[in-house]
Amino acid sequence: MRSQSSPQPPSQPARTVGSPSLPFPGGHPRTSDAVLAAALFACSFPGSVITFPGQDLGVPWWPGVMLAGASCAALIRRRDRPRGTVVVTLACAVAASALGYLLTVLLLAPLMAALYSLAVSTDRRTANTFAFAGIALLVGVGLPAGPAGEPLVLKLLGPAAWLLLPTALGTVTRLRAAYLDAVQARAEHAERTREEETRRRVTEERMRIARDLHDVVAHHLVLAGLQAGAVARHLPARPEEAARLTADLTGTTASALRELKSTVGLLRRAGTSDADEPRNPGERTRPVESTPGLAQLPQLAASFEGAGLEVTLHTEGEPGPITAGAELTAYRIVQEALTNVTKHAGARTAAIRLVYADDRLTVAVTDDGCARPKVPASVGGGYGLIGMRERARSAGGRVRTGHRPGGGFEVVTELPLRTRETNESHPA
Repeated sequence: MRSQSSPQPPSQPARTVGSPSLPFPGGHPRTSDAVLAAALFACSFPGSVITFPGQDLGVPWWPGVMLAGASCAALIRRRDRPRGTVVVTLACAVAASALGYLLTVLLLAPLMAALYSLAVSTDRRTANTFAFAGIALLVGVGLPAGPAGEPLVLKLLGPAAWLLLPTALGTVTRLRAAYLDAVQARAEHAERTREEETRRRVTEERMRIARDLHDVVAHHLVLAGLQAGAVARHLPARPEEAARLTADLTGTTASALRELKSTVGLLRRAGTSDADEPRNPGERTRPVESTPGLAQLPQLAASFEGAGLEVTLHTEGEPGPITAGAELTAYRIVQEALTNVTKHAGARTAAIRLVYADDRLTVAVTDDGCARPKVPASVGGGYGLIGMRERARSAGGRVRTGHRPGGGFEVVTELPLRTRETNESHPA
């Protein structure tokens, strides 16, 4: 069956900090540019006849209007050809200054718009280079050819002020657009990181649930199967022994149900928010089975007697403080190791050895079996050793497994202990 993937949105063009998206208004760029050019061209008519009070215009008005028309026509390409637009508008402005026109904002408006577009779409050095080159040309041409009676200060400062203003505004606009693009990129990266973290946590939670269910169910089902087989063998000849094994089988299944209920209860408690709390007070206050730990190892060892496996428990060193997670890890690894002994090793005895060192707890499970599988390899799925290693890593420890030189198999687990300094600095 073919799965249909959801349609993906069209990819957006990449944005960089050095070349942000142009913040020009309007949904149709060429239309808005044409409207801007027409408006500036209309302003060129009064700009071509402005002069100082009491002085006559020494040049006809129509050449200024024609130069303004050429400048405004170049603005239509200001987005994709910003440098060429500045060159054309600057040439027209220099020509108007050489003819003797008074360079007011009305005649310089096309050049100002072109410089703004250049500053928005390019870097600061390029925009400043064109701006200062334009100032130098206009001042150099306007000093000898400007209208009579124009103050020297106006000839020097006028072009500088009118050209630097749009350049500065365009640079600020470009930097703001680059900042917004960077903020958006960081937000998208943070969103992707959150999604990846959520997926990682979901995967880890699924693995943890799989380990818990495997340890709880597999252990008790193996014991139940062995005890049921023993009942079938002893029922005709030894009814008393069969009755005892039947009682053990009942206890094994009851224990499996209790631990499974405890695991599900812990999962429900961990995944339930305050809004999802049950409304039934009795259901809310129902106790959850305590988490098994090192104190339950004697009962765990005794539970394998009905399966024909004699298990001994030995402790070396002074027991040190250990976290609840590491204690549960040690219990589950011992449980899985003994379950594997009953399934695969063909052993009659097994030993559990706890060794407390300065900062580590070593848990060793050994058997005297021949390591020949008693059941097909497909039974159990082969996840036991994998689950041991994953559990040990989650608690900051490690697991080593292998055959013993004298025969049998061993599972050695090293887990960290809490130091006294840690307990004193983090009191319960």
